[in-house]
Amino acid sequence: MAADAIAQRLPGALWCASPNSDERPDPADLALIVIHNISLPPDSYDAHPDAPEGSPPKSYIDDLFLNRLDPAAHPYFASIAGLQVSAHLCIFRDGRIHQYAAFDRRAWHAGASTWQGRSRCNDFSIGIELEGSDTRPFTDAQYTALIDTIRWLQTRYPQLPREAITGHSDIAPGRKTDPGPHFDWPRLRTALGIATP
Repeated sequence: MAADAIAQRLPGALWCASPNSDERPDPADLALIVIHNISLPPDSYDAHPDAPEGSPPKSYIDDLFLNRLDPAAHPYFASIAGLQVSAHLCIFRDGRIHQYAAFDRRAWHAGASTWQGRSRCNDFSIGIELEGSDTRPFTDAQYTALIDTIRWLQTRYPQLPREAITGHSDIAPGRKTDPGPHFDWPRLRTALGIATP
């Protein structure tokens, strides 16, 4: 694999290439990190039933981002059948990280969105999903992995402003609620040395 492709991946993350990404208008334009939450089925964090015993856990989140979610596997899945979405990363409850799109590519995570007067946030942002929901706190392992990941991103991509970290709900108000009321923004900002607004 070419060195430039590897350079666009997070060290230690499991690579799960999603077809749901494309070229950014400007691959060097990285100006924002967007934090989301996701759980499939909603509010469920159980391992994928098809995961062989002793192997790494599989996830319905992977299935969604890789366009292989079985709409018959759960009643909720029929409502999102055919949805083509992705994020750059997902941090699972135990701190494992899967990467679905290279950082110089546009992942399809934000939808209709605006940040500081700029629309189409997918064009210039990195999307990080946390396995979770609006109803439960996230885990210590997730915060540790998220903080380490953001520090790595800010070092690897110095054009990313240190304070430009926001939730999906902030760039799509009224349409999205994630990462939700249980996400500890002061914990994240303190760890990263960012002043709380």
